[in-house]
Amino acid sequence: MTEFCRLDEAVARHVREGDALHVILGHSRWSALVREIARQHWQRPSRFTLIMASLSSLGAVLFRSGCLEKVVTVYSGDSFPVFTPNPVFQQAYADGTVEVENWSFLSYIQGLRAAATGVPAVVTGSVRDSSMADNPGYAEVDTPFGRVGLVAPLTPDVAIVHAAVADRQGNLAIAPPMFEGSIGAFAARRGVLATVEKVVDDLRPWAPFVRVPAHRVLAVVEAPFGAHPGGVFPGTEGARLPVEGYAEDVEFWIAAREASRSADFDGWIREWILLDHDTYLAKLGKPRLDRLTRTLGQPTPPTGRGEHTGPVTRPERAATWLAALVRSRIAETGADGVLAGAGLANLAAWAAVEQAKADGHDVALAAELGLWDYTPTPGDPFIFSFANFPSSSMLLDTEQALGNLVNGPATRSIACVGAAEIDRQGNINTTRIEGGPYLVGSGGGNDVVTGADETYVVGTMSPRRFIENCSYVTSPGARVRAVVTDLGVLTRRDGELVLTAIAPGPEPLAERVEHVRSRCGWDLAVADDLSELPEVTAGDVQQLRKYDREGLFLGDGRKGTA
Repeated sequence: MTEFCRLDEAVARHVREGDALHVILGHSRWSALVREIARQHWQRPSRFTLIMASLSSLGAVLFRSGCLEKVVTVYSGDSFPVFTPNPVFQQAYADGTVEVENWSFLSYIQGLRAAATGVPAVVTGSVRDSSMADNPGYAEVDTPFGRVGLVAPLTPDVAIVHAAVADRQGNLAIAPPMFEGSIGAFAARRGVLATVEKVVDDLRPWAPFVRVPAHRVLAVVEAPFGAHPGGVFPGTEGARLPVEGYAEDVEFWIAAREASRSADFDGWIREWILLDHDTYLAKLGKPRLDRLTRTLGQPTPPTGRGEHTGPVTRPERAATWLAALVRSRIAETGADGVLAGAGLANLAAWAAVEQAKADGHDVALAAELGLWDYTPTPGDPFIFSFANFPSSSMLLDTEQALGNLVNGPATRSIACVGAAEIDRQGNINTTRIEGGPYLVGSGGGNDVVTGADETYVVGTMSPRRFIENCSYVTSPGARVRAVVTDLGVLTRRDGELVLTAIAPGPEPLAERVEHVRSRCGWDLAVADDLSELPEVTAGDVQQLRKYDREGLFLGDGRKGTA
Protein backbone atom coordinates (compact mmCIF):
# COMPACT_ATOMS: atom_id res chain seq x y z
CA MET A 1 0.00 0.00 0.00
CA THR A 2 1.06 3.58 -0.61
CA GLU A 3 2.76 5.15 2.37
CA PHE A 4 1.82 8.69 3.44
CA CYS A 5 4.79 10.23 5.21
CA ARG A 6 7.22 13.14 5.56
CA LEU A 7 9.81 14.13 2.95
CA ASP A 8 12.74 12.90 5.02
CA GLU A 9 11.02 9.56 5.65
CA ALA A 10 10.17 9.03 1.97
CA VAL A 11 13.78 9.55 0.87
CA ALA A 12 15.36 7.65 3.77
CA ARG A 13 13.13 4.59 3.24
CA HIS A 14 13.01 4.40 -0.54
CA VAL A 15 16.20 5.91 -2.02
CA ARG A 16 19.24 3.65 -1.89
CA GLU A 17 22.88 4.16 -2.78
CA GLY A 18 23.58 3.25 -6.40
CA ASP A 19 19.99 3.88 -7.48
CA ALA A 20 18.98 5.19 -10.87
CA LEU A 21 16.69 8.10 -9.99
CA HIS A 22 14.27 9.43 -12.59
CA VAL A 23 12.95 12.95 -11.99
CA ILE A 24 9.67 13.26 -13.91
CA LEU A 25 9.41 16.90 -14.92
CA GLY A 26 5.95 17.43 -16.35
CA HIS A 27 5.30 21.16 -16.53
CA SER A 28 6.48 21.64 -12.94
CA ARG A 29 10.20 20.95 -13.57
CA TRP A 30 11.27 20.55 -9.94
CA SER A 31 10.39 18.72 -6.74
CA ALA A 32 10.89 19.14 -3.00
CA LEU A 33 11.97 15.49 -3.04
CA VAL A 34 15.02 16.42 -5.13
CA ARG A 35 15.98 18.99 -2.50
CA GLU A 36 15.57 16.35 0.18
CA ILE A 37 17.76 13.89 -1.74
CA ALA A 38 20.44 16.59 -1.98
CA ARG A 39 20.06 17.26 1.76
CA GLN A 40 20.39 13.64 2.83
CA HIS A 41 23.16 12.77 0.36
CA TRP A 42 25.19 15.99 0.51
CA GLN A 43 28.92 15.18 0.29
CA ARG A 44 28.16 11.45 0.11
CA PRO A 45 29.42 9.26 -2.76
CA SER A 46 26.02 7.68 -3.27
CA ARG A 47 26.75 6.74 -6.91
CA PHE A 48 23.33 7.76 -8.23
CA THR A 49 22.45 7.76 -11.89
CA LEU A 50 20.22 10.76 -12.52
CA ILE A 51 17.67 10.29 -15.32
CA MET A 52 16.31 13.78 -15.91
CA ALA A 53 15.32 15.27 -19.26
CA SER A 54 16.11 18.93 -18.59
CA LEU A 55 18.62 19.60 -15.82
CA SER A 56 18.31 23.40 -15.76
CA SER A 57 20.12 25.48 -13.14
CA LEU A 58 18.89 23.54 -10.13
CA GLY A 59 20.09 20.22 -11.52
CA ALA A 60 23.54 21.58 -10.71
CA VAL A 61 22.68 21.16 -7.02
CA LEU A 62 22.96 17.38 -7.30
CA PHE A 63 26.25 17.73 -9.18
CA ARG A 64 27.69 19.82 -6.35
CA SER A 65 26.38 17.39 -3.73
CA GLY A 66 28.86 14.76 -4.92
CA CYS A 67 26.20 12.04 -4.98
CA LEU A 68 26.04 11.55 -8.77
CA GLU A 69 27.99 9.08 -10.86
CA LYS A 70 26.14 9.40 -14.17
CA VAL A 71 23.47 11.50 -15.88
CA VAL A 72 21.11 10.39 -18.66
CA THR A 73 19.65 13.57 -20.07
CA VAL A 74 18.46 15.64 -22.99
CA TYR A 75 19.35 19.19 -21.94
CA SER A 76 22.21 20.24 -19.65
CA GLY A 77 21.84 23.99 -19.44
CA ASP A 78 19.97 26.95 -17.98
CA SER A 79 16.50 28.10 -19.03
CA PHE A 80 16.08 31.50 -17.36
CA PRO A 81 16.52 34.25 -18.30
CA VAL A 82 18.03 32.81 -21.49
CA PHE A 83 19.04 29.36 -22.69
CA THR A 84 22.74 28.95 -22.00
CA PRO A 85 25.32 26.33 -21.00
CA ASN A 86 25.97 25.94 -17.29
CA PRO A 87 29.55 25.87 -15.95
CA VAL A 88 28.79 23.25 -13.28
CA PHE A 89 27.74 20.71 -15.89
CA GLN A 90 30.58 21.71 -18.19
CA GLN A 91 33.21 21.17 -15.48
CA ALA A 92 31.78 17.86 -14.27
CA TYR A 93 31.60 16.42 -17.79
CA ALA A 94 35.06 17.72 -18.69
CA ASP A 95 36.86 16.27 -15.68
CA GLY A 96 34.86 13.03 -15.65
CA THR A 97 33.32 13.58 -12.23
CA VAL A 98 29.93 12.82 -13.79
CA GLU A 99 29.44 10.70 -16.91
CA VAL A 100 26.82 12.00 -19.34
CA GLU A 101 24.68 10.05 -21.80
CA ASN A 102 22.90 12.32 -24.28
CA TRP A 103 19.58 11.63 -25.98
CA SER A 104 16.90 13.56 -27.81
CA PHE A 105 13.54 14.11 -26.13
CA LEU A 106 11.72 11.45 -28.14
CA SER A 107 14.43 8.81 -27.90
CA TYR A 108 14.74 9.44 -24.14
CA ILE A 109 11.00 8.91 -23.70
CA GLN A 110 11.08 5.87 -25.98
CA GLY A 111 13.75 4.30 -23.77
CA LEU A 112 11.45 4.76 -20.77
CA ARG A 113 8.59 3.32 -22.82
CA ALA A 114 10.62 0.21 -23.60
CA ALA A 115 11.16 -0.32 -19.88
CA ALA A 116 7.52 0.42 -19.06
CA THR A 117 6.15 -2.03 -21.62
CA GLY A 118 8.65 -4.78 -20.89
CA VAL A 119 10.02 -5.08 -24.42
CA PRO A 120 13.72 -5.34 -25.37
CA ALA A 121 13.60 -2.16 -27.49
CA VAL A 122 11.31 0.45 -28.99
CA VAL A 123 11.52 1.71 -32.58
CA THR A 124 12.61 5.32 -33.00
CA GLY A 125 12.87 7.62 -35.99
CA SER A 126 15.27 9.93 -34.15
CA VAL A 127 19.03 9.64 -33.46
CA ARG A 128 19.93 8.07 -36.82
CA ASP A 129 22.90 9.80 -38.55
CA SER A 130 23.69 11.76 -35.37
CA SER A 131 26.52 11.24 -32.90
CA MET A 132 23.95 9.86 -30.42
CA ALA A 133 23.76 6.78 -32.66
CA ASP A 134 26.98 5.72 -30.87
CA ASN A 135 25.11 5.39 -27.57
CA PRO A 136 25.20 1.81 -26.22
CA GLY A 137 21.41 1.92 -25.91
CA TYR A 138 20.86 2.52 -29.64
CA ALA A 139 21.10 0.12 -32.57
CA GLU A 140 19.95 -0.09 -36.17
CA VAL A 141 18.78 -3.39 -37.59
CA ASP A 142 17.39 -4.66 -40.87
CA THR A 143 13.89 -6.11 -40.61
CA PRO A 144 11.38 -7.43 -43.16
CA PHE A 145 9.78 -3.99 -42.92
CA GLY A 146 12.94 -1.99 -43.56
CA ARG A 147 15.88 -0.73 -41.53
CA VAL A 148 14.85 0.63 -38.13
CA GLY A 149 16.48 2.39 -35.20
CA LEU A 150 15.98 0.82 -31.79
CA VAL A 151 16.26 2.28 -28.28
CA ALA A 152 16.97 -0.07 -25.39
CA PRO A 153 15.01 0.14 -22.12
CA LEU A 154 15.89 3.05 -19.84
CA THR A 155 15.02 1.66 -16.42
CA PRO A 156 15.05 3.75 -13.24
CA ASP A 157 14.91 2.21 -9.80
CA VAL A 158 12.71 4.98 -8.45
CA ALA A 159 10.78 7.75 -10.20
CA ILE A 160 10.21 11.10 -8.49
CA VAL A 161 7.34 13.43 -9.35
CA HIS A 162 5.44 16.44 -8.06
CA ALA A 163 1.75 15.90 -8.77
CA ALA A 164 -1.02 18.38 -8.10
CA VAL A 165 -3.27 16.04 -6.11
CA ALA A 166 -3.33 12.53 -4.62
CA ASP A 167 -6.21 10.58 -3.14
CA ARG A 168 -6.13 8.45 0.00
CA GLN A 169 -5.16 5.37 -2.02
CA GLY A 170 -2.18 7.08 -3.65
CA ASN A 171 -3.49 7.76 -7.17
CA LEU A 172 -1.82 10.85 -8.62
CA ALA A 173 -3.47 13.55 -10.74
CA ILE A 174 -1.54 15.98 -12.96
CA ALA A 175 -2.97 18.44 -15.46
CA PRO A 176 -1.41 18.62 -18.93
CA PRO A 177 0.81 19.69 -20.63
CA MET A 178 2.88 16.77 -19.44
CA PHE A 179 6.34 17.11 -21.07
CA GLU A 180 7.73 13.55 -20.93
CA GLY A 181 4.44 12.28 -19.49
CA SER A 182 4.09 9.70 -16.75
CA ILE A 183 5.76 6.82 -18.58
CA GLY A 184 8.68 6.86 -16.11
CA ALA A 185 6.27 5.89 -13.33
CA PHE A 186 5.67 2.60 -15.13
CA ALA A 187 9.34 2.15 -16.08
CA ALA A 188 10.67 2.35 -12.51
CA ARG A 189 11.59 -0.98 -10.94
CA ARG A 190 10.37 -0.19 -7.42
CA GLY A 191 7.89 2.61 -7.99
CA VAL A 192 7.23 6.31 -7.52
CA LEU A 193 7.90 8.86 -4.79
CA ALA A 194 5.48 11.77 -5.03
CA THR A 195 4.96 15.16 -3.48
CA VAL A 196 1.54 16.74 -3.92
CA GLU A 197 -0.14 20.03 -3.17
CA LYS A 198 -2.85 18.24 -1.24
CA VAL A 199 -4.51 14.88 -0.61
CA VAL A 200 -8.25 14.46 -1.26
CA ASP A 201 -10.63 11.66 -0.37
CA ASP A 202 -11.67 10.77 -3.90
CA LEU A 203 -10.18 11.61 -7.34
CA ARG A 204 -12.90 10.01 -9.45
CA PRO A 205 -14.46 13.39 -10.36
CA TRP A 206 -11.07 14.22 -11.93
CA ALA A 207 -10.35 10.76 -13.38
CA PRO A 208 -9.16 12.21 -16.77
CA PHE A 209 -6.27 13.85 -14.89
CA VAL A 210 -5.12 10.74 -13.01
CA ARG A 211 -1.81 9.79 -14.56
CA VAL A 212 -0.29 7.33 -12.06
CA PRO A 213 -2.25 4.53 -10.33
CA ALA A 214 -1.80 3.89 -6.62
CA HIS A 215 -0.17 0.50 -7.02
CA ARG A 216 2.84 2.21 -8.63
CA VAL A 217 3.27 4.73 -5.80
CA LEU A 218 5.62 3.94 -2.93
CA ALA A 219 5.04 7.09 -0.91
CA VAL A 220 3.10 10.36 -1.01
CA VAL A 221 4.18 13.52 0.78
CA GLU A 222 1.74 16.40 1.13
CA ALA A 223 4.05 19.35 0.40
CA PRO A 224 2.38 22.60 -0.68
CA PHE A 225 4.55 24.49 -3.18
CA GLY A 226 6.55 21.30 -3.58
CA ALA A 227 7.35 22.20 -7.20
CA HIS A 228 8.90 25.56 -6.34
CA PRO A 229 10.60 27.32 -8.13
CA GLY A 230 8.65 25.44 -10.77
CA GLY A 231 4.90 25.93 -10.83
CA VAL A 232 1.70 23.93 -10.89
CA PHE A 233 -0.87 24.41 -13.63
CA PRO A 234 -4.19 23.04 -12.31
CA GLY A 235 -5.93 22.91 -15.69
CA THR A 236 -8.01 25.18 -17.86
CA GLU A 237 -11.28 26.79 -16.93
CA GLY A 238 -13.98 24.13 -16.91
CA ALA A 239 -11.44 21.29 -16.54
CA ARG A 240 -9.55 22.09 -13.40
CA LEU A 241 -8.09 20.09 -10.52
CA PRO A 242 -9.13 21.02 -6.95
CA VAL A 243 -6.00 23.08 -6.22
CA GLU A 244 -5.14 26.73 -6.78
CA GLY A 245 -1.86 26.21 -8.61
CA TYR A 246 0.90 28.79 -8.86
CA ALA A 247 3.27 30.38 -11.33
CA GLU A 248 6.94 29.60 -11.78
CA ASP A 249 9.23 31.73 -9.62
CA VAL A 250 11.41 33.14 -12.40
CA GLU A 251 13.24 35.38 -9.94
CA PHE A 252 14.36 32.27 -8.05
CA TRP A 253 15.35 30.45 -11.26
CA ILE A 254 17.53 33.40 -12.23
CA ALA A 255 19.05 33.53 -8.73
CA ALA A 256 19.88 29.81 -8.99
CA ARG A 257 21.54 30.40 -12.34
CA GLU A 258 23.65 33.24 -10.97
CA ALA A 259 24.56 31.25 -7.87
CA SER A 260 25.78 28.34 -10.01
CA ARG A 261 28.28 30.76 -11.55
CA SER A 262 29.51 32.17 -8.24
CA ALA A 263 32.51 31.18 -6.15
CA ASP A 264 30.18 30.27 -3.27
CA PHE A 265 27.59 28.08 -4.96
CA ASP A 266 27.88 25.62 -2.08
CA GLY A 267 27.05 28.42 0.34
CA TRP A 268 23.92 29.27 -1.67
CA ILE A 269 22.92 25.60 -1.68
CA ARG A 270 23.28 25.42 2.10
CA GLU A 271 21.22 28.58 2.46
CA TRP A 272 18.40 27.64 0.09
CA ILE A 273 18.40 23.92 -0.69
CA LEU A 274 19.61 21.91 2.31
CA LEU A 275 16.53 22.84 4.36
CA ASP A 276 13.47 20.96 5.50
CA HIS A 277 10.39 21.97 3.53
CA ASP A 278 8.71 24.02 6.25
CA THR A 279 11.88 26.07 6.77
CA TYR A 280 12.20 26.52 3.01
CA LEU A 281 8.66 27.88 2.70
CA ALA A 282 9.14 30.16 5.69
CA LYS A 283 12.31 31.51 4.13
CA LEU A 284 10.48 32.23 0.87
CA GLY A 285 7.79 34.00 2.86
CA LYS A 286 4.02 34.05 2.55
CA PRO A 287 3.84 37.28 0.48
CA ARG A 288 6.09 35.74 -2.19
CA LEU A 289 4.11 32.49 -2.30
CA ASP A 290 0.81 34.38 -2.39
CA ARG A 291 2.10 36.41 -5.32
CA LEU A 292 2.95 33.23 -7.24
CA THR A 293 -0.58 31.94 -6.66
CA ARG A 294 -2.10 35.27 -7.67
CA THR A 295 -0.04 35.60 -10.87
CA LEU A 296 -0.71 32.11 -12.23
CA GLY A 297 -1.50 32.43 -15.94
CA GLN A 298 -0.11 35.94 -16.25
CA PRO A 299 2.93 36.76 -18.46
CA THR A 300 6.33 35.94 -17.02
CA PRO A 301 7.43 39.04 -15.08
CA PRO A 302 10.24 41.13 -16.57
CA THR A 303 13.76 40.59 -15.31
CA GLY A 304 14.36 44.28 -14.72
CA ARG A 305 16.80 44.72 -17.59
CA GLY A 306 14.84 47.56 -19.14
CA GLU A 307 13.04 47.93 -22.44
CA HIS A 308 14.82 46.88 -25.62
CA THR A 309 14.87 49.88 -27.95
CA GLY A 310 17.18 51.39 -30.51
CA PRO A 311 18.50 50.31 -33.90
CA VAL A 312 17.74 46.96 -35.46
CA THR A 313 20.15 44.32 -34.12
CA ARG A 314 21.89 41.50 -35.93
CA PRO A 315 19.62 38.84 -34.36
CA GLU A 316 16.57 40.87 -35.35
CA ARG A 317 17.68 41.01 -38.98
CA ALA A 318 18.03 37.23 -39.06
CA ALA A 319 14.73 36.63 -37.25
CA THR A 320 12.81 39.02 -39.54
CA TRP A 321 14.08 37.31 -42.68
CA LEU A 322 13.35 33.87 -41.24
CA ALA A 323 9.81 34.92 -40.32
CA ALA A 324 9.23 36.10 -43.90
CA LEU A 325 10.64 32.84 -45.31
CA VAL A 326 8.52 30.63 -43.05
CA ARG A 327 5.44 32.73 -43.81
CA SER A 328 5.97 32.11 -47.52
CA ARG A 329 6.57 28.38 -46.99
CA ILE A 330 3.33 28.09 -45.00
CA ALA A 331 1.49 29.59 -47.97
CA GLU A 332 3.31 27.42 -50.52
CA THR A 333 3.04 24.09 -48.70
CA GLY A 334 -0.19 24.45 -46.73
CA ALA A 335 1.74 23.53 -43.59
CA ASP A 336 -0.35 22.30 -40.67
CA GLY A 337 2.10 23.19 -37.94
CA VAL A 338 5.28 25.07 -37.08
CA LEU A 339 7.50 24.03 -34.18
CA ALA A 340 10.42 26.13 -33.05
CA GLY A 341 13.25 25.70 -30.63
CA ALA A 342 13.59 28.21 -27.83
CA GLY A 343 15.01 31.69 -28.24
CA LEU A 344 15.47 33.51 -31.52
CA ALA A 345 14.04 30.69 -33.66
CA ASN A 346 10.94 30.68 -31.50
CA LEU A 347 10.32 34.41 -31.83
CA ALA A 348 10.69 34.19 -35.62
CA ALA A 349 8.22 31.30 -35.74
CA TRP A 350 5.73 33.23 -33.62
CA ALA A 351 5.92 36.18 -36.01
CA ALA A 352 5.64 33.94 -39.08
CA VAL A 353 2.57 32.08 -37.84
CA GLU A 354 0.88 35.28 -36.71
CA GLN A 355 1.41 36.77 -40.17
CA ALA A 356 0.31 33.56 -41.92
CA LYS A 357 -2.91 33.44 -39.91
CA ALA A 358 -3.59 37.07 -40.83
CA ASP A 359 -3.14 35.96 -44.45
CA GLY A 360 -5.89 33.39 -43.94
CA HIS A 361 -3.83 30.22 -43.46
CA ASP A 362 -4.92 27.68 -40.84
CA VAL A 363 -1.57 26.80 -39.26
CA ALA A 364 -0.80 25.80 -35.67
CA LEU A 365 2.09 26.63 -33.39
CA ALA A 366 3.53 23.63 -31.53
CA ALA A 367 5.81 23.41 -28.50
CA GLU A 368 7.69 20.30 -27.42
CA LEU A 369 6.34 20.57 -23.86
CA GLY A 370 3.00 19.42 -25.31
CA LEU A 371 1.28 22.50 -26.73
CA TRP A 372 -0.60 22.46 -30.04
CA ASP A 373 -2.18 25.48 -31.67
CA TYR A 374 -1.38 27.97 -28.93
CA THR A 375 -1.25 31.77 -29.07
CA PRO A 376 1.93 33.37 -27.66
CA THR A 377 1.55 35.95 -24.92
CA PRO A 378 2.81 39.47 -25.71
CA GLY A 379 5.60 40.55 -23.39
CA ASP A 380 6.56 36.97 -22.59
CA PRO A 381 9.37 35.46 -24.71
CA PHE A 382 9.50 32.15 -22.81
CA ILE A 383 8.18 29.30 -24.93
CA PHE A 384 6.97 27.25 -21.94
CA SER A 385 5.20 30.10 -20.14
CA PHE A 386 2.09 28.98 -18.27
CA ALA A 387 0.34 31.97 -19.85
CA ASN A 388 0.35 30.08 -23.18
CA PHE A 389 -1.34 26.95 -21.83
CA PRO A 390 -5.00 28.10 -21.79
CA SER A 391 -4.78 29.32 -25.40
CA SER A 392 -3.86 25.87 -26.75
CA SER A 393 -6.43 23.87 -28.66
CA MET A 394 -4.75 20.70 -27.31
CA LEU A 395 -2.61 20.15 -24.22
CA LEU A 396 -0.56 17.01 -24.72
CA ASP A 397 2.89 15.68 -23.89
CA THR A 398 6.19 15.64 -25.78
CA GLU A 399 5.67 12.21 -27.31
CA GLN A 400 2.31 13.25 -28.77
CA ALA A 401 3.43 16.73 -29.85
CA LEU A 402 6.71 15.67 -31.47
CA GLY A 403 6.07 12.05 -32.36
CA ASN A 404 2.44 12.04 -33.53
CA LEU A 405 1.91 15.60 -34.74
CA VAL A 406 5.12 17.35 -35.83
CA ASN A 407 6.90 14.20 -37.02
CA GLY A 408 3.88 12.14 -38.01
CA PRO A 409 3.06 11.47 -41.69
CA ALA A 410 -0.40 13.01 -41.29
CA THR A 411 0.99 16.48 -40.50
CA ARG A 412 2.82 18.83 -42.86
CA SER A 413 5.30 20.50 -40.51
CA ILE A 414 8.00 23.15 -40.51
CA ALA A 415 10.74 23.37 -37.87
CA CYS A 416 12.74 26.44 -36.85
CA VAL A 417 15.86 25.89 -34.73
CA GLY A 418 19.10 27.51 -33.66
CA ALA A 419 22.62 26.10 -33.73
CA ALA A 420 25.83 26.56 -31.81
CA GLU A 421 27.68 25.13 -34.81
CA ILE A 422 26.53 24.26 -38.32
CA ASP A 423 28.65 22.78 -41.08
CA ARG A 424 28.57 22.92 -44.86
CA GLN A 425 26.22 19.90 -45.07
CA GLY A 426 23.74 21.54 -42.67
CA ASN A 427 24.61 19.27 -39.73
CA ILE A 428 23.94 20.99 -36.40
CA ASN A 429 25.87 20.76 -33.13
CA THR A 430 24.35 21.94 -29.85
CA THR A 431 26.04 19.36 -27.61
CA ARG A 432 29.79 19.77 -27.29
CA ILE A 433 32.73 21.42 -29.00
CA GLU A 434 35.72 19.24 -29.84
CA GLY A 435 38.51 20.30 -27.52
CA GLY A 436 36.19 22.89 -26.00
CA PRO A 437 33.20 23.19 -23.70
CA TYR A 438 30.05 21.17 -23.36
CA LEU A 439 27.07 23.09 -24.71
CA VAL A 440 23.55 21.98 -23.77
CA GLY A 441 22.50 18.88 -25.72
CA SER A 442 19.73 18.08 -28.17
CA GLY A 443 16.51 18.99 -26.44
CA GLY A 444 13.92 18.28 -29.10
CA GLY A 445 16.24 19.53 -31.84
CA ASN A 446 17.27 16.14 -33.18
CA ASP A 447 13.67 14.96 -33.22
CA VAL A 448 12.22 17.89 -35.17
CA VAL A 449 15.17 18.32 -37.53
CA THR A 450 15.00 14.60 -38.34
CA GLY A 451 11.22 14.33 -38.55
CA ALA A 452 9.78 17.65 -39.74
CA ASP A 453 9.12 18.03 -43.43
CA GLU A 454 11.52 20.95 -43.66
CA THR A 455 13.83 22.74 -41.23
CA TYR A 456 15.15 26.28 -41.08
CA VAL A 457 18.08 27.38 -38.92
CA VAL A 458 18.62 30.91 -37.63
CA GLY A 459 21.62 32.66 -36.12
CA THR A 460 24.15 35.41 -36.55
CA MET A 461 27.03 34.53 -38.84
CA SER A 462 30.57 33.95 -37.58
CA PRO A 463 33.45 31.57 -38.37
CA ARG A 464 33.02 30.04 -34.93
CA ARG A 465 29.44 29.00 -35.72
CA PHE A 466 29.81 28.16 -39.42
CA ILE A 467 32.47 25.47 -39.56
CA GLU A 468 33.76 22.94 -42.10
CA ASN A 469 32.54 19.84 -40.27
CA CYS A 470 30.77 19.37 -36.95
CA SER A 471 32.81 17.08 -34.72
CA TYR A 472 29.60 16.21 -32.88
CA VAL A 473 26.39 15.96 -34.89
CA THR A 474 23.40 16.62 -32.67
CA SER A 475 20.99 16.91 -35.61
CA PRO A 476 21.75 15.67 -39.15
CA GLY A 477 21.34 18.18 -41.97
CA ALA A 478 19.41 16.14 -44.54
CA ARG A 479 16.17 18.10 -43.98
CA VAL A 480 17.74 21.49 -43.38
CA ARG A 481 16.53 23.59 -46.30
CA ALA A 482 18.17 26.90 -45.38
CA VAL A 483 20.10 28.82 -42.74
CA VAL A 484 19.00 32.42 -42.22
CA THR A 485 21.61 34.80 -40.84
CA ASP A 486 22.09 38.52 -40.33
CA LEU A 487 24.27 38.62 -43.49
CA GLY A 488 22.27 36.46 -45.85
CA VAL A 489 20.57 33.14 -46.49
CA LEU A 490 22.42 29.89 -47.11
CA THR A 491 20.33 27.28 -48.92
CA ARG A 492 21.14 23.57 -49.09
CA ARG A 493 21.73 22.60 -52.72
CA ASP A 494 23.12 19.25 -53.81
CA GLY A 495 23.93 18.44 -50.19
CA GLU A 496 25.84 21.63 -49.36
CA LEU A 497 24.94 25.08 -48.09
CA VAL A 498 25.48 27.86 -50.62
CA LEU A 499 24.81 31.59 -50.42
CA THR A 500 21.53 32.31 -52.22
CA ALA A 501 20.44 35.66 -50.75
CA ILE A 502 22.47 38.53 -49.36
CA ALA A 503 21.74 41.37 -46.95
CA PRO A 504 21.38 44.85 -48.45
CA GLY A 505 23.97 47.52 -47.81
CA PRO A 506 25.74 50.54 -49.27
CA GLU A 507 28.80 48.53 -50.28
CA PRO A 508 29.10 47.04 -53.78
CA LEU A 509 27.67 43.55 -54.12
CA ALA A 510 31.11 41.97 -54.55
CA GLU A 511 32.30 43.44 -51.25
CA ARG A 512 29.22 42.20 -49.41
CA VAL A 513 29.67 38.73 -50.84
CA GLU A 514 33.30 38.60 -49.76
CA HIS A 515 32.32 39.78 -46.28
CA VAL A 516 29.85 36.91 -45.97
CA ARG A 517 32.44 34.44 -47.19
CA SER A 518 34.96 35.79 -44.65
CA ARG A 519 32.48 35.00 -41.86
CA CYS A 520 32.17 31.39 -42.98
CA GLY A 521 34.51 28.61 -41.91
CA TRP A 522 34.55 26.91 -45.30
CA ASP A 523 34.94 28.01 -48.90
CA LEU A 524 31.34 29.16 -49.27
CA ALA A 525 29.94 28.83 -52.77
CA VAL A 526 27.75 31.62 -54.16
CA ALA A 527 24.65 30.79 -56.20
CA ASP A 528 24.37 32.10 -59.75
CA ASP A 529 20.85 33.29 -58.93
CA LEU A 530 21.94 35.26 -55.84
CA SER A 531 19.18 37.63 -54.73
CA GLU A 532 19.12 40.60 -52.36
CA LEU A 533 17.10 40.61 -49.15
CA PRO A 534 14.88 43.56 -48.23
CA GLU A 535 16.07 46.13 -45.73
CA VAL A 536 14.91 45.47 -42.16
CA THR A 537 13.41 48.56 -40.56
CA ALA A 538 12.43 49.44 -37.02
CA GLY A 539 8.82 48.90 -38.04
CA ASP A 540 9.59 45.37 -39.23
CA VAL A 541 10.92 44.29 -35.82
CA GLN A 542 8.06 45.63 -33.70
CA GLN A 543 6.25 42.33 -34.02
CA LEU A 544 9.28 40.54 -32.56
CA ARG A 545 9.85 43.13 -29.86
CA LYS A 546 6.28 42.93 -28.61
CA TYR A 547 7.15 39.43 -27.38
CA ASP A 548 10.74 40.08 -26.22
CA ARG A 549 10.47 43.57 -24.78
CA GLU A 550 13.73 43.30 -22.84
CA GLY A 551 15.75 42.05 -25.78
CA LEU A 552 16.77 38.86 -23.99
CA PHE A 553 16.94 37.03 -27.32
CA LEU A 554 16.78 39.95 -29.75
CA GLY A 555 19.55 41.96 -28.14
CA ASP A 556 22.95 42.08 -29.80
CA GLY A 557 25.00 40.85 -26.84
CA ARG A 558 24.17 43.76 -24.56
CA LYS A 559 21.48 42.23 -22.34
CA GLY A 560 21.45 38.55 -23.12
CA THR A 561 22.06 35.97 -25.80
CA ALA A 562 20.04 33.11 -27.14
